[in-house]
Amino acid sequence: MNYQVLLYYKYVTIDDPTSFRDEHFALCEELGLKGRILVAHEGINGTVSGTPEQTEAYMAMMKNDPRFSDMIFKIERHDGHAFKKLKVKVKPEIVNLSLDADLDPNETTGKHLSPKEFYEAMNQEDVLILDARNTYEYDLGHFKNAIRPDIETFRELPDWIRENLSEHKDKKILTYCTGGIRCEKFSGFLVKEGFEDVSQLHGGIITYGYDEEVKGRLWDGKCYVFDERISVPVNRTEEETVVGKCYYCGEPEERYVKCGNPDCNDHLLLCEECEHEHLRSCSSECKEHPHNRYVKEHAVQSEV
Repeated sequence: MNYQVLLYYKYVTIDDPTSFRDEHFALCEELGLKGRILVAHEGINGTVSGTPEQTEAYMAMMKNDPRFSDMIFKIERHDGHAFKKLKVKVKPEIVNLSLDADLDPNETTGKHLSPKEFYEAMNQEDVLILDARNTYEYDLGHFKNAIRPDIETFRELPDWIRENLSEHKDKKILTYCTGGIRCEKFSGFLVKEGFEDVSQLHGGIITYGYDEEVKGRLWDGKCYVFDERISVPVNRTEEETVVGKCYYCGEPEERYVKCGNPDCNDHLLLCEECEHEHLRSCSSECKEHPHNRYVKEHAVQSEV
């Protein structure tokens, strides 16, 4: 494991995101980092990979900036770069919740629970454990008894909550996401919607999995990550449970691919046999698409 992957975010005002982006890209490129970094007026959200020397230099550089001096980095070891290239982009939000009114997590958010506190809370009665991620992330792994919102993007979550959970505003809500950034806004949204007792997993699933006390207990499957690794283990105490199922045959599967149709790109859990049989496609239409990537890669004929 000669590389490190850093996962981090910070809600803090960046007055000129475009200039910040340009300067930040140059600095990261000079260090030799690869990754994906989003910049907005409301802050920064990034995942980068590099050697320990490169990533340590990056963290030191960031902490020398007063805006990011207290930023928390989640550090994972890896055997190579987790990204193919470096991208630094300016966005309206560092996570897209698309609310009608701005929501500042520094002003309104749920209670932050440590991994141990979150674990203890999950064991209480009459608690709703709410996954704040997308369906394909949930399907690969999740906390036991967690609610699976039927959403494909984070911005769909507010409407789903209003349609499905509005009658449970008196319940104790525990919410979680990969690294914590989505819950910062989402838990604040729940508070503004009138939910009376809202808590979030501080540091997200990644921190929970590495915590020396809980060691990922009550997690089934793996955690989806948005880089070349695709998934990482979480539960480090029990025999691994595979919760994912192949899209076609229904057998246990943790292998994610994207639909071969470049106009579709749906995430699919597919075993190798079904991937070949269905040309890495989610439907007959995608299987027959003239630019199907599986057909191009393997020089096969589409047959339906």
